[in-house]
Amino acid sequence: MGILICVADDLPKIAVRDPDEVSVLVARGGETGELPREVQEILTIDLGAPATADAAFLCFCGTRVELPGELARLGAVEASGTR
Repeated sequence: MGILICVADDLPKIAVRDPDEVSVLVARGGETGELPREVQEILTIDLGAPATADAAFLCFCGTRVELPGELARLGAVEASGTR
């Protein structure tokens, strides 16, 4: 079982952990500049995933966590940008 990242409406923050599921919910149409940092913090701090030196998101089991289709382009842009 891995962590799933989903897009949702009406969230209180850019990204939140869903306590009932092993998932991270990302606000649809929210501020995208902070998204990678917030998702990485949820994965590493809240869910115990290993930290990475690159822009990859990892599950607590070590497998790569993919962004949903509508955020995948953002992930590619962030990964190629200066970090």
